[in-house]
Amino acid sequence: MATHRDVERGDKKGLEKLAEPFIDDSSKGVHRSKQTDQNAAGSIAMVLLSTAVAVCGSLEFGTCVGYTAPTQAALSIDLNLSVAQYALFGSIVTISAMIGAVTSGRIADTIGRKGAMALSSVFCVAGWLAIYFAMGAISLDTGRFFTGYGIGIFSYVVPIYIAEISPKELRGGLTTINQLMIVTGSSISFLVGTVVTWRSLALIGIVPPVLLVIGLMFIPESPRWLAKVGREVEFQSSLRQLRGAKANISAEAEEIHETIINLQKLPQAGVLDLFDARYIKPVIIGVGLMVCQQWCGINGIGFYASEIFKTAGFASGKSGTIAYALIQIPITIVGMILLDISGRRILLLVSSCGTCLGVFLTGTAFYFMGQAMFDGWAPLLAASGVLVFIASFSIGMGAVPWLIMSEIFPLHIKGAAGSLVVLVNWLGAWVVSYSFNFLINWSPEGTFWLFSGFGIITIVFVVKMVPETKGKSLEEIQATINS
Repeated sequence: MATHRDVERGDKKGLEKLAEPFIDDSSKGVHRSKQTDQNAAGSIAMVLLSTAVAVCGSLEFGTCVGYTAPTQAALSIDLNLSVAQYALFGSIVTISAMIGAVTSGRIADTIGRKGAMALSSVFCVAGWLAIYFAMGAISLDTGRFFTGYGIGIFSYVVPIYIAEISPKELRGGLTTINQLMIVTGSSISFLVGTVVTWRSLALIGIVPPVLLVIGLMFIPESPRWLAKVGREVEFQSSLRQLRGAKANISAEAEEIHETIINLQKLPQAGVLDLFDARYIKPVIIGVGLMVCQQWCGINGIGFYASEIFKTAGFASGKSGTIAYALIQIPITIVGMILLDISGRRILLLVSSCGTCLGVFLTGTAFYFMGQAMFDGWAPLLAASGVLVFIASFSIGMGAVPWLIMSEIFPLHIKGAAGSLVVLVNWLGAWVVSYSFNFLINWSPEGTFWLFSGFGIITIVFVVKMVPETKGKSLEEIQATINS
């Protein structure tokens, strides 16, 4: 009982004794090695299960974003929607997602990472049901607003949760599953939406949040959040579930506790505190990466890919859009594999160079078409540029900014900083998607060359500001940035 009480009080010596074997018999080294392998396998299994449950939120994110692409014509006819009404339905998701982003950090810090994911799931299910039963624009917009609010929270809490539960050796690859599931969800919506009704597609959107809520019953809460709120016994249990029943967690537990103790000496951070000299560098990195991610043109190109292919001279944009949707998944998987091998910075640099080249080629193709030059080759060059762009984006710029966002902020400012970063991301998504048609009407080649210019800015920003975080614990990353 005495030892148990010491553990509950956070006594490090008690923890270390629990981690030590009762008998140090070197002749059993092989046996212990086998046990270690079994424990490692068990711990990895729980981390993988927890990640699989969490990324159901990412799948929901992609499903929601991709819903409008295949349903516009049928929705407009069935519910007698005007162009303006459908435009509101399509764009309101970014507005509610911004609201979700603003509140996401506080929600995740107050009710925990699992609680935030459960709340998001409730909003998404309610939203899809409102869309399914919609008989007019009001119910349709209400449902879209609810799903947008839910995915706004998901966009913050899913990568944060995965980063906080993962061993540092696996954190990069596991966190990028978030982006893989987003592009998978959007591709599913587009492809399935071409063969089912818009009401059926809304029902399909309910599946990911329902699976997530069920899965939450079988996975642990983030140990770092539990330590932060002083739930010591649950912290120990969560960390043991994630690292293995007989793993020596004393060193990791001590590192987390020391960080928490230092953080508790600091006041709870608000948005204005983020501009303190101690935190300004990670804030600049997080916000800057999200600006770069959005202003390369991803949402404008993604939302209007079909029209881009038509403008480029193709009879139908459908085949090009399907190729666009399908290419994201395998390239994102390649990025996941490379992330913990090559590192974050090199992938960002390769990705930003590729996106810059892709939109430059597309802009050049539109210039040739405007000048009646290379008529046979210009459409092919435009399509190739778009596909180079999406492949390059998928390998790095799609996932890595979210990963780095989840790594660089100290725990006590993670809520406020994460909300700010996600808000900037959604604001950029709205600005680019809203202005894209106006820009294209102004000048197709000028639009893509403008995005290419932002690609050059991204390259410079990554070289000058973004640290390498591969193979470092969250605490080591923050120490490196602060130094």
